[in-house]
Amino acid sequence: MKHATDSALDKLEDLLQEIRRLGILKENKRGVFYLKSTAFLHFHEDPAGLFADLRIGKDFQRFSVSSLSQQKAFLRKVKDTGKQFINDKELGL
Repeated sequence: MKHATDSALDKLEDLLQEIRRLGILKENKRGVFYLKSTAFLHFHEDPAGLFADLRIGKDFQRFSVSSLSQQKAFLRKVKDTGKQFINDKELGL
């Protein structure tokens, strides 16, 4: 599965804008987000659709983000995971 191209990311622009508005992630390259200095979120595309890889703990988990309902659910997951990640880092976990 290849990383998302600009044309694929264009289809996710509303989601990308919402992620940027969270204010907790740094976008080093379009569609590639870091939390502090740790890779946290990036996107892929393939014939089955559009996908996001989100760091949960030490590993990445893949989520389908092709539909609007999937994107809304994913955004909630990003918020929750980001908050947990920050709390774990502050506690030294």
